Amino acid sequence: MKWLMIPLVLTLSACDSSPPPQPETEHKPNPVFETQIQAVKKAQAVEGQVMDAADAQRKQIDDATQQ
Repeated sequence: MKWLMIPLVLTLSACDSSPPPQPETEHKPNPVFETQIQAVKKAQAVEGQVMDAADAQRKQIDDATQQ
């Protein structure tokens, strides 16, 4: 029984429950997705312009119908 306990205790003492430290790296976007990211940003800018134009057109229509 004593011979069974020694390897068991050594095995359990060798286990460490904390994960190993991870090296800190800078967060850079993946260059593979850079073109998609730029396309999304451009689409968001265009969407803003379209919404502004729609608001201006709606205002003109409202002004024309009130007169």
